[in-house]
Amino acid sequence: MPVHDDHRLFEFLLLEGAQAGLSWWTILQKRENYRAAFAQFDPQRVSRFSKIKTAKLRENPGIVRNRLKIESAITNARQFLDIQAEFGSFDHYLWAFAGGEPIQNRWRHMSKVPAVTERADKLSRDLKKRGFKFVGPTICYAYMQAVGMVNDHVVSCFRHREVAGLR
Repeated sequence: MPVHDDHRLFEFLLLEGAQAGLSWWTILQKRENYRAAFAQFDPQRVSRFSKIKTAKLRENPGIVRNRLKIESAITNARQFLDIQAEFGSFDHYLWAFAGGEPIQNRWRHMSKVPAVTERADKLSRDLKKRGFKFVGPTICYAYMQAVGMVNDHVVSCFRHREVAGLR
């Protein structure tokens, strides 16, 4: 489903980074723990997390306690705010990579859905250039799917037609 709310876009970005190398099920089970640990996914508050706060997060069994993933969430919050300041919103910046509206794919089989695309690679390169972490092309494509920039529901799925009509 297309997401245009910056707060939700930050939440999904943080969770995608946490998910790297793990199953989505693992992260979804921890989502409320992440919400509590990361200031309700408020990028302004997360951007100000201290080394002491980071150390406490590494002791939190409700989240993935990988030091690099925790630090990347804080770094990404700072970069997220920079993009908001530059473009007016993260939404405006992000959706430009999809031409401003969802990309409508027409896959007949899940086996045809790619893990990465040229647009995801371009987004990844730009985010990395801006200092973001845990934003490789595969993570970026999963993010694009999660925020509805790409309709990768197979055509036989009831959601394909529903999502195809959204902007």
